Amino acid sequence: MRCENMSAFIVMDIVREAAKYPNAIHFEIGQPDLPPSPKVKHALQQAITDNQFSYTESLGLPALREKISEFYHRTYQVDIAPHRIILTPGTSGAFLVAYALTLSQGDKLGLTDPAYPCYKNFAYMMDIEPEFIPVDKQDCYQLSPQQLVNRPIKALQISSPANPTGNIYTPECLQALNEYCIANQIDFISDELYHGLVYDEQAATALQFNPNAYVINGFSKYFCMPGIRLGWLIVPEAKAREAEIVAQNIFISAPTLSQYAALEAFDDDYLNQIKAKFKQRRDFLYEELKQLFNIEFKPQGAFYLWADVSAYTQDSYEFAKKMLAEIQVAATPGIDFGENGTKHYLRFAYTRDIEHLREGVERMKRWLTKQTNHTTAK
Repeated sequence: MRCENMSAFIVMDIVREAAKYPNAIHFEIGQPDLPPSPKVKHALQQAITDNQFSYTESLGLPALREKISEFYHRTYQVDIAPHRIILTPGTSGAFLVAYALTLSQGDKLGLTDPAYPCYKNFAYMMDIEPEFIPVDKQDCYQLSPQQLVNRPIKALQISSPANPTGNIYTPECLQALNEYCIANQIDFISDELYHGLVYDEQAATALQFNPNAYVINGFSKYFCMPGIRLGWLIVPEAKAREAEIVAQNIFISAPTLSQYAALEAFDDDYLNQIKAKFKQRRDFLYEELKQLFNIEFKPQGAFYLWADVSAYTQDSYEFAKKMLAEIQVAATPGIDFGENGTKHYLRFAYTRDIEHLREGVERMKRWLTKQTNHTTAK
């Protein structure tokens, strides 16, 4: 059965459990608490007033695809024809289209370990075989071309900035990976959902090095619109029509109201404020958590800290459950993201205001002191 290898998305189980506690501190889910630009809300209200409830064409609203094309030209100096851009129901829809275009039953998809868990689950659902490639702190959780040698993969997927680690791929590394994939006829899929939430430098897009890369992004994170459920996929020129046919059959079109709202999402002044707030939160939580856990590096993007908690436990899942039950602090256990040493890690999301984060840190400080004293007393 296609679903027999699929695993639960543990963070959603943690979210459900944390909801039982009115005073819970939320480090678990990667969902921005900040609203989108006021222009987005106005556009959505106007679309409702105008009765925009019909389907769009399967690629999505032409005006929105034009805006996304302009965004790539302005941000990365790459030119993407709008017909290569497909609006999808969240990035989940984009992954399904990308996998359908690049992989057949039994083909191998290269994935890092750790990585976002839905990648492998989508692969299992489509009878695709994940090929897990370990990454760790030694290379700042970046793959190298050397790790791909002799691996019979048909496609490779990376994420930058990455979930759960918050690292970004350097332009040099991203270029080297793409050159290897081009030379070895491996399709390259780049999850760039957290682009925009990069705090100390500009992230590179795979399209700067590979015009035939499959690039996935969306409106859930940087644009603060997770419930709008709208993503996009950029495909090679030669795959544009095929991608449209897949989209026609899988979901007809992305949500219409969401597309009209997203027309006003590219509000640079507002987005700069969003980025500044998340950077402030990152800086605060990094300085606090590194006093409690081993934080291997300051995250460069996204809104996560990857914390080594092995000083306290060899089973971060049990540790996370105990922490939630005893002090109502919710974090995501590392095993949600793979098997490569992940039982020693927790992922902390800084998606709430600093006062909320501070309360969580204070609870953990007191709790960990008790845990240490109890262990010493034994």
